[in-house]
Amino acid sequence: MHTERINELFSQLPEFKEILLQSENPEVARNGLLVQLKKLLELNVDDVLYLSGLQYSLRLSCARAFRQFLAKRTVKITGFDMVKVLWILARNKENELPEPVSDAFLEDVARIFAGLAGKAGIYEIDEADLAKGREAAIIRSEILNDIHEKSEKTMAKYVSGLDEDRVEEHQKNRRKIISYFNCSEEEFSDYRWQLRNIVRDCETLEKIVSLSDSEKIAIRKAKQAKLPFGITPYYASLFASDPASGYDRAVRAQVIPPLSYVEAVIANKEKRKEALDFMREADTSPIDLITRRYSRIAIFKPYNTCGQICVYCQRNWEIEDAYVPQALASREKIDKAITWISENPALTEILVTGGDPLIMKDEEIEYILEKLSRIDSVRRIRLGTRTPVVLPQRFTDKLIEIISRHHVPGRREISIVTHFEHGLEVTPQAMAAVQKIRHCGMGVYNQAVFTLYNSRRFELASLRKWLRLIGVDPYYTFNAKGKKETDAYRVPLARLQQEAKEEARLLPGIERTDEPVYNVPGLGKNYLRAEQNHLLLTILPDGRRVYEFHPWEKFIRHARSYIHTDIPILDYLNKLEALGESADDYKSIFYYF
Repeated sequence: MHTERINELFSQLPEFKEILLQSENPEVARNGLLVQLKKLLELNVDDVLYLSGLQYSLRLSCARAFRQFLAKRTVKITGFDMVKVLWILARNKENELPEPVSDAFLEDVARIFAGLAGKAGIYEIDEADLAKGREAAIIRSEILNDIHEKSEKTMAKYVSGLDEDRVEEHQKNRRKIISYFNCSEEEFSDYRWQLRNIVRDCETLEKIVSLSDSEKIAIRKAKQAKLPFGITPYYASLFASDPASGYDRAVRAQVIPPLSYVEAVIANKEKRKEALDFMREADTSPIDLITRRYSRIAIFKPYNTCGQICVYCQRNWEIEDAYVPQALASREKIDKAITWISENPALTEILVTGGDPLIMKDEEIEYILEKLSRIDSVRRIRLGTRTPVVLPQRFTDKLIEIISRHHVPGRREISIVTHFEHGLEVTPQAMAAVQKIRHCGMGVYNQAVFTLYNSRRFELASLRKWLRLIGVDPYYTFNAKGKKETDAYRVPLARLQQEAKEEARLLPGIERTDEPVYNVPGLGKNYLRAEQNHLLLTILPDGRRVYEFHPWEKFIRHARSYIHTDIPILDYLNKLEALGESADDYKSIFYYF
């Protein structure tokens, strides 16, 4: 029973509890709460008059959210009626609930009630609000220095692959790997050697890096179930010597599947393609190898494998394994796809991805770029690749010459879009690859995926800082896909909104050029900064928030919306505490809707 928590919840707004108790049924309570909510916002009572602008704005945000919780439309869409639950809880009859409520549910609702009551506790009036002129400026400057010092202290926890100690450790790891494979330094620096020696099993990996027992179990189970798995020797050299150190947690999480993921995929193996095609690419593919969700951009996927497998990749349901033979589509299919692009002149930009297209042979890359470059309507070709991160040796002089030949300023742009997920991946080798590209006038952009393993305070801010210093522009930060099997990676949407507002906002503008987005299945990117692009509908008994996402076409044409069920905020905060964080440092997360 949650008697104490429930009493604390209603103590924020006793008038709400009174309405619930006086109502003979939930429907009467619904109407009473709606009336009281309106009064709470409109009456010029003293506590409202003395709320600051920010405190009042927070109250309005909480009111908009709570209004959706009361809506009958929400009940119809989600199948859950919060009013009925509150009506029962107000009577201290928790045992009569059709489904038990969790601590996560009660915590989230209590925080929203506190916001409605003007008691959120996240704002304090400081001296600068009371001072004037130079005195105010000096006080504000001191406050800004304090904010900076605190953020820098936090960012200093996150190491970069350019850090001297990390460079030394990676070189030591590299020597160990070279010794195991009995190869030369020259061979190790050759991308073809890297591809031939992709680590594909636990037995090899545990000989060159230290693994925990749980990691070994997960890898072996994944291999037994024939799940895609592969790590380049170069990327393996970025692992920490001691897995218990935790500083390489984000690197390991990229490639070593958690046991929960393996078991979930195995359990759903019969429907693997249907279940894992989270983005519903099958519904947006007008022809083989093409995906189209937007008017001017199309995705072209000629190559169906990668040099390394990312556990939570949105297309891992399509990929058999790392660097498999026969992954290249037939010349006939490639030509048909390119012809289709040429017959749709609205398409001015093509994202060549896969799989990883830069794992293809030089002549295959040249063939595709040459064909696309002949299409007058194509003004930009993006190459979606993780090779700068996992295989920077791939950027040979010959490859750079092939790609840059098709980059014609004023006529056609070639851009590289990659996936750095943590500062530890920003190494001297990665920097050298990026600089080769930049010296030819081409841009390099980063799409990070926001996961448990890079979502701590200022962790992504630290990555942005290092990316800009090596010549990479932060482009998008994606919320991790809402696939059930990847729950171990997922972060509440509110945390990504919080990161963009509270941490990224402290960076210079040129370091925070990325946009936080949720990729709506079958529809495309939804910008999370703007609440008008989505609605928080309700909070389920287990604490999961349910959102309605609007399509990017909103205000242009009618298109269906999408219902997303998030992970509980309190569960996420508990995971952060297990990583050594203080949940109190994230308390404003409950007020991002």
